[in-house]
Amino acid sequence: MESKNWYLKPNVVIEPLIGRWYAWSHLISPATAAMNVVGRHLKIMTSYIQAPQVHAAAVMNPQMLGGPFMDYKEPRVESIRKLKEDTLRNQADLVQLAEAITELDKMLKANAKGFSLETLYEKVPEILKGYVELVYDLNNNPSFRVFESLLYKSKFYNKDSQSIALWITNNDERPFCLSTARLDTPDVLHLSIPLDHPGIDALSKMKRTAGSIDEIAAILGVEEKDRSLFNTFFTQEEHPAYKKYDGDNVRMRYFGHACILIETKEVSILVDPLISYYGYESSIEHFSDIDIPDEIDYVLITHNHQDHILFETLLPLRHKIKNIIVPRTTSGALQDPNIKLAFNKIGFKNVIEMDEMEELTFGGCTITGLPFTGEHCDLNVKAKTCYHVAAGRFTFLFVADSRVLEAKLYEHIQRVTGDVDVIFLGMECDGAPLTWLYGPLLTEELSRDKDQSRRLAGCNAEKGLHLVDIFHPKEVYVYAMGMEPWLEFISTIRYTEESRPIVQSNLLVAECINRGITAERLFGEKEILYQYEEKLV
Repeated sequence: MESKNWYLKPNVVIEPLIGRWYAWSHLISPATAAMNVVGRHLKIMTSYIQAPQVHAAAVMNPQMLGGPFMDYKEPRVESIRKLKEDTLRNQADLVQLAEAITELDKMLKANAKGFSLETLYEKVPEILKGYVELVYDLNNNPSFRVFESLLYKSKFYNKDSQSIALWITNNDERPFCLSTARLDTPDVLHLSIPLDHPGIDALSKMKRTAGSIDEIAAILGVEEKDRSLFNTFFTQEEHPAYKKYDGDNVRMRYFGHACILIETKEVSILVDPLISYYGYESSIEHFSDIDIPDEIDYVLITHNHQDHILFETLLPLRHKIKNIIVPRTTSGALQDPNIKLAFNKIGFKNVIEMDEMEELTFGGCTITGLPFTGEHCDLNVKAKTCYHVAAGRFTFLFVADSRVLEAKLYEHIQRVTGDVDVIFLGMECDGAPLTWLYGPLLTEELSRDKDQSRRLAGCNAEKGLHLVDIFHPKEVYVYAMGMEPWLEFISTIRYTEESRPIVQSNLLVAECINRGITAERLFGEKEILYQYEEKLV
């Protein structure tokens, strides 16, 4: 194995973990992580220990997909019991933080009656003192904001709980990541390294640049007993080389879900990266990381949901990414953690926050942040942005999962941006209820009828057509539907022809075609070349 002609196999998964749970953005920020450890992880583990047969039955029922049920082929009660004990011991600070946040919220509801909050600071739980500000809204409803940047510099942010799991995937089947912890199995190598470890970059580079297995093993701290498994992750077969786009057009490539790559011969822009693997049989044609440039000028993040910020994709791309643009927020609210801080903490140093209607111009392209409404269960979340991208005179509008709640908003925007050539619109118009994603952050139970009314829902046909009427696009593409099989482990979506998102997107596509507009619901992969005309300055 001393040769330096080894490549990382194309279907090796570098899976980021925190406390042996799939690392998503709400597990990075200390306050939201604390609430998820207590309100999601410990609850699910306790339930599994008490009734593993209920979990086994639930994961076999398609109607229960995405529920709080652990998905293991064999009973793992003792392993989960140990993981729960490890969690209570190793993440004790986060457990105490979650308890303090709940106590603080209850204290404010009981004592804050519209008078000055200054006297209530002495009632703030001791471990939260100095980390929160007590506030009212304009209607005298009490709340608090956390000083998130300070929490990151406290004992509540502990990189020791971070790790990666290395394994080879030969299909797209995986348990739902938010409810199934990653336990020890013979084919998975766990490495106790933080997510900002430079070894992740060195390992990822070996997909295109050959290297030494001995050297990368030393960098990652692989123990001798694990070397035989580690060695199986490498091959001496060189992967297909990426051919840089050097044409005179704008090239659009769809990678699945909300992941779009826009390229000119000068610039590359990757939106909401979520990229599948290759190296195994698949019934669906799809682009993979062999189709990603060696350098990515800008990555655009639309919002802070687990299917739009996927660290499993982003960490292996970290060494390629020159800049990441994220929505700006400093709200300090549990439901609205700061995306830039999270990226910085896991090793991304080139993160740019963008405000609504703010512009960034470079290389003949202009990116503009636009308001993003809805799809967040009516919670006050600021970290969400749609993007208008102008490549020369050609314009794209990435709406993501934004729901058109008031069409006049987009009329105001259109007066600034003008019409657009292409709209990318998410139409997952059912959406999960509030508690599916944000439940662990709630300090008191939400009634079922209220929960069911507040959903993570995008546009239906009627709302989507508002955008068509306002921006007069030449092309409309429905995307971000979670339909690709490699999405199921984070989205749990399985549509039929009768599913409302399919029915509604069919209606929108048909109406666009009837108007002479090119329209399609994207699936798998797609490539289009657009005529590029550089703007005159």
